[in-house]
Amino acid sequence: MFSLGNVSTSSTNNEDSKRVKMLVLGSGPAGLAAALYAARAELAPVVLTGTQLGGQAALTFTIENYPGFPNGVGGSELGELFQKQAEHFGARVEFDTAHEVDLSRRPFKVTTDSGEYQADTLIVTTGASSLHLNVPGESELTGRGVSYCATCDGWFFKDKKVVVVGGGDSALEEALFITRYASSVTVIHRRDEFRAGAILQKRAREHPKMNFIMDTVVTEVVGSDKMEALKLRNVKTKEETTFAADGLFIFIGHTPNTDMFKGQLEMSDLGYIIVNDRMETNVPGVYAAGEAADPHFRQVITSAGMGAAAAIQATRFLESESS
Repeated sequence: MFSLGNVSTSSTNNEDSKRVKMLVLGSGPAGLAAALYAARAELAPVVLTGTQLGGQAALTFTIENYPGFPNGVGGSELGELFQKQAEHFGARVEFDTAHEVDLSRRPFKVTTDSGEYQADTLIVTTGASSLHLNVPGESELTGRGVSYCATCDGWFFKDKKVVVVGGGDSALEEALFITRYASSVTVIHRRDEFRAGAILQKRAREHPKMNFIMDTVVTEVVGSDKMEALKLRNVKTKEETTFAADGLFIFIGHTPNTDMFKGQLEMSDLGYIIVNDRMETNVPGVYAAGEAADPHFRQVITSAGMGAAAAIQATRFLESESS
C-alpha cells in the first residue's frame, strides 16, 4: 500500500479517520484523470483503487481509439501511465475499497477495508461491472469455461473452440483477441446486425477463425466439471439447438457500480448517477464521472474527460468556500 503522507488524522468524529480535501473512489480513466487535475491544483487527492486498478479499461488487451497512440495501447499499460502521471503531481493511490458512505454532512464519511476517510469533496468513479446472461449453468461454470475477461482468460483456451456472446465493440474486440489462442471463435448475437463499429465488423468478418450466429440467444450452459456445450434458441424461428464449445466469453454490457450510493445520490432507473454538465450530483461537493454516470458513450476518452471536469469543478467548489 502506498504512503498516506498527504492525509491527516482527524479527531472531529473518529480518531482513526483520515481527513482529505478530495477523495476519488475508483481508479479507472475517470478516477485517475480526476486525480491528475486535482493534484495539479495542489489538493493532494487520494484515490481508492477498488477491486480493479485501472478499471474496466485495464482488462482490454488493446485500445486503438485513445488519442496519442497511433498503434494502439494496452489497457493495463494506459492505466499505469495515467497513474504515474497523477502520482507525479502529488496524487496518492491506495489499494483500498470503499464499502459505505455517509453523504448527509461534510466532511463526507467513507468506510473502507482499511478504516475511515473524511473528505471535503468526493468524486465517484466506481465504474460498471459486466452483465451476466443469467441462464442455468452460467454461475456454476464461471471459471470453468465461462469468463467475462478475454485478456484474463484467453490463454487458457489455446486450440479450443470458443463462443463470444455480444454485438458491440467490446464483444468483437475481445473475440478478435481470443483468435490468437482459440482454434475457432463463434460470435453469437441476439440481433440480426452488430452494434460494433464498421472497422471492427470488417476485421471480424474477414478473420479466418471467426464465425457468426445471429438472431440467437444462449439459454443454458451445459457441463459438469467444465463447460461442454451451449443450448441456443433462435429468437425468430424459436428453433432450439445444442452447440459444442469449450469456452464462453460474455460481453453484453455493464451495470453501474453504484449500490452504496442509493438513497443518497439521485440516480436513473438503471442505477446511473445523475449529473449535470459540470459533473455535479444532487449533493454539493459530490461529483461523479465515468461509467458510473455515463450510460451512453462508455469510452476511455469520455470517461477521462468527465473525470477532469469533475476535478476542475470540485477545485472551484473548494476555492469558493475559502474565498
